Amino acid sequence: MSKPVAIVTRKWPKVCEDRLQELFDVTLNKSDKPFSADELKTALQNCDVLMPTVTDKINAEILSVDNRRANMIGNFGVGFNHIDIDKAKELSITVSNTPSVLTDCTADIAMSLILMVGRRVGEGERELRAEKWTGWRPTHLLGTKITGKKLGIIGFGRIGQAVAKRAHFGFDMEILFWDPFDIPKEVTNKFKAKKLDSIEDICKQSDFVSVNCPATKETFHLMNEERFKLMKKSAFIINTARGDIVDEKALVQALNSKEIAGAALDVFETEPNLPSELKSLENVVSFPHLGSATIETRIAMGNTAIDNSLAFFAKTELPNKVV
Repeated sequence: MSKPVAIVTRKWPKVCEDRLQELFDVTLNKSDKPFSADELKTALQNCDVLMPTVTDKINAEILSVDNRRANMIGNFGVGFNHIDIDKAKELSITVSNTPSVLTDCTADIAMSLILMVGRRVGEGERELRAEKWTGWRPTHLLGTKITGKKLGIIGFGRIGQAVAKRAHFGFDMEILFWDPFDIPKEVTNKFKAKKLDSIEDICKQSDFVSVNCPATKETFHLMNEERFKLMKKSAFIINTARGDIVDEKALVQALNSKEIAGAALDVFETEPNLPSELKSLENVVSFPHLGSATIETRIAMGNTAIDNSLAFFAKTELPNKVV
C-alpha cells in the first residue's frame, strides 16, 4: 500500500522529520523558507496532506485552487486563525491542530513576561550590555512587586488555567478571569479564581492583564483604545495568545500617553514585523513568538500533527479535529 503524500511547509525537529519519512511520502522544507501563496497552492495540488504552521496564511483563494488534491491539513500549532476555517469546512477539507502539548511552556513564557516587564529586567539587561550601569543605588530601576498582585486572565482555558496555577501558587497572586464559557467550580476553586462579569471589569481591577483567548473574528482587537483607558495607570498588558487580539496602534498610544505602565508581548499583528514604536519603548518587553519554543514541546507538536494525519487516512477519529 502506497504511503500518503505529505508536504511540510517549515523545518521540523529532526526526530519528527525522521518519523514523517517513515510514514509518509513526504517533501520536507530543508531551507525553512516560508511558502509563498503560489507555493501553497501548488502544494495543495500535489499532496494528500499539507502540514503548515502559523506562518502560512491559507486563505479562501488558496484553499479554492483548481485541481486540489489535499483533503487534510495537519496544522503544526494550536492556533488556526491563519487558515480560513469556514472555507475549509465548505470544501470538506479536514483541519487539525496540536493543543494541550504546548500548554505548560506557553504559561511559562507568560510568567516570564510578567516578571520581566514588572521588574524591568529587559531594561536592566540592556543597560548592563551597553556598559551604562554605574552600580547599585537605592532608586535604580525600581519595578513593581509581583507577589500578591491581581492577575486578570482573559480566556480561562488550558493555557489561562496554567498561568493561574503558576501565578497563584508561585507568587500568591489574586486570580481574576473572564471567559465566555462557564468554568467548573472545581477548576476555579483550585486557584481561588474569581470570574468577573466583563472584560471591562478585568481591565479596571487587574494589575496585570494576561491575554489567553483564541484568535477569532470576535476577539480581533479585543484589547483596544477603550479598554486600555480602563486599565490602571500602574497596570501591564501581557499577550501570549495571538497578535491581532491586541490593537497595536492603540497599545502604542496607551504606552506613550502613560495610560498603562507597560506591555510584554510574545506575539504581534504582522509577524515577524513589529511597529517601530514598540521596539523603541523601554517599558515594552518583546519575545519572538517563543511560547512553545522548547525541544520537548516542538517534538510533541510534530508528533501530534502526524498522529492527526494518520488518523485521517486510517478513517478513525482524529485526536484534535478542528473541522
